Amino acid sequence: KRMWLYLAIAAVLVGVDQLTKWIVVQQMTIGQAIEIIPNFFYLNSYRNRGAAWGMLEGKFGFFFVITLVVVIGLIYFLYKEGTKNKVFAWSVALLLGGAVGNFIDRMARGEVVDFFHFYPFGYNFPIFNVADVSLTFGVILMLISVMFEERLTKKGTID
Repeated sequence: KRMWLYLAIAAVLVGVDQLTKWIVVQQMTIGQAIEIIPNFFYLNSYRNRGAAWGMLEGKFGFFFVITLVVVIGLIYFLYKEGTKNKVFAWSVALLLGGAVGNFIDRMARGEVVDFFHFYPFGYNFPIFNVADVSLTFGVILMLISVMFEERLTKKGTID
């Protein structure tokens, strides 16, 4: 089945996420910032013990249980529905890659390594990582899949 393709995509995302975090940990000190685009984009070595934007800091057991439930649920949905809808399957692959990437950090380090730091229009956007990007785009694709499933099915763009 195609399910294995989407699991492979998730695995590649986990690999890229973990490689980039390893490079940051090895090459930068915590708090160190490297300017890429002045006043806009920096690589900034940061550690997050919570969820998005540091919420629920220190709730390790909560994240452990929730992540396991989410990963099992995503694999189940991929198995049951993913091969019928490419947009949905891509969203699951992205969500799995992001969830597992940050889960590995929490298990191995007790915290998540973040490093992308943007200042769009002078706003100090929270620091994030590859797994967070994967999760964000996974949610967006899942919303598109759910909102437009009937329309996409009628047009024949969903397998």
